[in-house]
This record gives sequence, C-alpha cells and structure tokens, in this order.
Amino acid sequence: MNITRNTLFGFFAVLMALMPITQVMAANLLPPQVAIENASTKLQQKMQDKSFVKDFAKVSRFVNETILPHTDFDRISALVLGKLWKTATPDERERFKQEFQTLLVRTYSRAFVEFKDWSIRYLPLEMENGATKVIVKTEVLQPGLQPVAVNYRMLLSKGEWKAYDIMIEGVSLVTNYRTTFTNEVQTKGSLNAVIDGLAKRNTEALATKSS
Repeated sequence: MNITRNTLFGFFAVLMALMPITQVMAANLLPPQVAIENASTKLQQKMQDKSFVKDFAKVSRFVNETILPHTDFDRISALVLGKLWKTATPDERERFKQEFQTLLVRTYSRAFVEFKDWSIRYLPLEMENGATKVIVKTEVLQPGLQPVAVNYRMLLSKGEWKAYDIMIEGVSLVTNYRTTFTNEVQTKGSLNAVIDGLAKRNTEALATKSS
C-alpha cells in the first residue's frame, strides 16, 4: 500500500494538531480539545532537538508513546476493517491492530521529521452536557496558503477522550483505509495475507529508516 502525498499531509496535520497553542487558547479549550493538546509540550521539545530527529527509530518510539494515550486504536482498527473485523479471528484482529498502528506511527514520524512552519487553529466546539462523542474542528495553517480543515472524531471512554477518526477537508482516513484494505483482501485472497504484507512493509521501512 503506497502512502500518497495527500495521505502523508493528512497524518502530518494530525501530528501538528498536537503542537502547542497559546496559554490563553488552552485555558478556553474543552476536554476533547485538551486531549489533543496534552502532547504538545513533549512534541515541541523534541522538535527542537536536531540530533533526535535524525534517529528515525527513536522518533517512531517517541511518537508512538505520545499519541497512544490519545488514540483509540482498537476502535480505529475495527472501523478500518469494517465487515472484515467481524469475521477475523482474535489473532488476526490483534496482528492487524499492531501492524496498522505501526503503519500510522511511521507515517506520523515521517511527517514529524519532514514538515515545519505549520500551526493549528482550534475552532469553537459546541458540546452538550454529558456528551460522549464529539467532532473537534481545527484548521492547519501555513503562511501564504489556504487553511486546511482537519477534524477529529473523539469518543469518551473510561473518563478519557480519544480520537478514532480524522477527516481532512471532509475526507475520512478511516474510510480511505477501509477501501484500501478491502481491495487488498480481494486481491490477495485473505486478511491474513494482507496482514503479512503489511508486517513485511513495516519491517522493511523501519529497517531502512534506522540504518
């Protein structure tokens, strides 16, 4: 599965949504927005360390540790596989979740290293009392370019807000990946074969970046 430039930008936008905002804005954020903002300090500090960003293995580990508490990978994996999730074995589900998480993390990490000079604007969030699902709306800003709408589907689970989908200019990454993996299963004949291929690509990509 090839990562297109637009997809890479989308993951970059996700990553940059974790970057710092002003203290005044932070004070006005609601809990789902705070869940996205919580990783900002760690990421900001690491972005300034030039020696750190040269070590892709370290970057990948750090990005994984940073985004994991704010992302519901179980739900994302189930949504991405759709009907395939219902017929998958427990082992296939676990393997897919791990390999898909690795895929996302290495894409985040690549964006983490390559892109600079972006900022995020949080849009007003209308949230009813007791709500357990919301869409956090943001805009990715770059000097001289039009803002890009990046919205996050968030779910309250066990007292914590976590992202389970990201929409870039209205296009859902979950839906895009569902189409990709559905087509791959039809081509390769089984979900297991798709997972094996994904694991191979992850291993090769991480080995290349780490060398």
